[in-house]
Amino acid sequence: MTIHLRQTVLDAEDARALASFYFGLVGGTYRPGDEPARPGDEPAADGTDDGAEWVAFRTPAGVRLAFQRVAELPRATWPDGPVPQQLHLDFMVADAAELEEHRARAVSLGATVVDDQSADPAEALYVFTDPAGHPFCIFVAEGADDPTAW
Repeated sequence: MTIHLRQTVLDAEDARALASFYFGLVGGTYRPGDEPARPGDEPAADGTDDGAEWVAFRTPAGVRLAFQRVAELPRATWPDGPVPQQLHLDFMVADAAELEEHRARAVSLGATVVDDQSADPAEALYVFTDPAGHPFCIFVAEGADDPTAW
């Protein structure tokens, strides 16, 4: 008997907006029916992009990410403070040039850099928070071009 991990789910006050952030960062394919609204569509009455309760997409590497709407989400204060991170995502790139490209892209999409370890010769990385406050990392790793590598 085998159990399989289907996807990683992140809570957000605006599931569509957070899905759009990560989709902009890594790309992929939305689950049928989860595609974003088209220009001219009416916004949701509650002020969110479209009021979506659940949005999912598959990255080009085949990883499924899903985003679930919640009424309230306290921002993680990690590494210090009263609200610890519950989960974080790690993304890897092949070299320092790609690290800088993806840092700039993440920030342009709405991420905030909370720790800059890009000069670390052992493991260059950035720690960010996404627009909903979830921490995530982008780091240089050997084998980054192979999504099955550890």
